[in-house]
Amino acid sequence: MLRIALRPRWIAALVLALAVAAGFALLSQWQLSRSVSTGTVVERPTETTLPLSEVATPQQPLMATADGQRVSVSGHFVPGDNLVLSDRYNGGAPGYWVVAHFATGGAGVAVALGWTPSKDEAHRAAAAFDGGESTVSGRLVADEGPQTGDFQSGALTTLSMAAMVNLWSEVDPGGVYNGYIVANTPVAGLEKIDSPRPSQEVELNWLNLFYAAEWVIFAGFAVFLWWRLVRDVWEREQTPASVD
Repeated sequence: MLRIALRPRWIAALVLALAVAAGFALLSQWQLSRSVSTGTVVERPTETTLPLSEVATPQQPLMATADGQRVSVSGHFVPGDNLVLSDRYNGGAPGYWVVAHFATGGAGVAVALGWTPSKDEAHRAAAAFDGGESTVSGRLVADEGPQTGDFQSGALTTLSMAAMVNLWSEVDPGGVYNGYIVANTPVAGLEKIDSPRPSQEVELNWLNLFYAAEWVIFAGFAVFLWWRLVRDVWEREQTPASVD
């Protein structure tokens, strides 16, 4: 097989196979780089406190770039619109949130005031808090969507603005923000709600990784095809010619 492989025609075929394999390898490298570049998370200044009005717009979906952003806004808490949410975890422990209605001078926004493991303490804090004029600072979080179970009993487990506006006593003329603020400082009797910085990890694009692996296989197949053709010639030459 070595003598056959060293023949000019098969040397030329090998050069061609290696060139094709190199082209496939370059395509594989390109797909691999794409799998990283398309999954790169753009750095956002989430820990810089910005005015709420610069980050979100009332009655509009909360953009992904706004989710997790620290914001501040001035206004007043609406008396009597404090609600208790159950099944809220803080540091892995189940408990309750107290959520208030904050009017920003046109639009309303829900503010998560704090957490407690005690249901009774949550209801006491909700009844006692009147707020008044204030400036709220905290992390803006996207609306959690409608509750799917146990709403018939009156228990709230998700912070959905669609549910909030139907339970609040006052209607905001400018609508509501489709997100809520987790307050930096909890009210008396409650603990601060865990509000970690949004993940900035890079996730790979698995489809591009699959294409990269395909091109590597094609590159190997190009060389294998050359070897298979050389072997076929060698096998034919090893077979004695038939005699009539």
